[in-house]
Amino acid sequence: MGNATARPLPDLTVGELSRRSGVPASALRFYEDEGLIHSRRTAGNQRRYRRDTLRRVTFIRMSQRVGMPLSKIREVLALLSDDRTPTRTDWARISRCWQDDLNARIRQLEQLRDQLGDCIGCGCMSLAKCRLANPGDRLGGDGPGPQRLADHRGDGYEDS
Repeated sequence: MGNATARPLPDLTVGELSRRSGVPASALRFYEDEGLIHSRRTAGNQRRYRRDTLRRVTFIRMSQRVGMPLSKIREVLALLSDDRTPTRTDWARISRCWQDDLNARIRQLEQLRDQLGDCIGCGCMSLAKCRLANPGDRLGGDGPGPQRLADHRGDGYEDS
């Protein structure tokens, strides 16, 4: 027996999309404001999302989980025609594109990890030698001492 008379499933409300995706409704509204997902409005001005938006939200969350900022996620989603949901093939292509960025961040984290041991307990406070807080002695041009703690009144305290 065929399924020719089956009606399409209804669109999702923001609450249903939130429950199914595990993403708070406030985040879904934010994603929509940022142009990452789209809804239509009912006559009562309620949001309704196509069912494939669930996969798109999952894509956004997975992308964030690997450390991609929303700006890069937006760029990738803009490449998909007709606001379609990324497929497995799309994800494979996108992840290859992001490998360079991820590798660079891994190198940066490894460098941070390796330099962190030099800073624990050193108490230098000068920032002149601290490769973590002041790489390349960028603050040295502002004079001696803890530049981030000093204000321009000379009392050594920043305004809170």
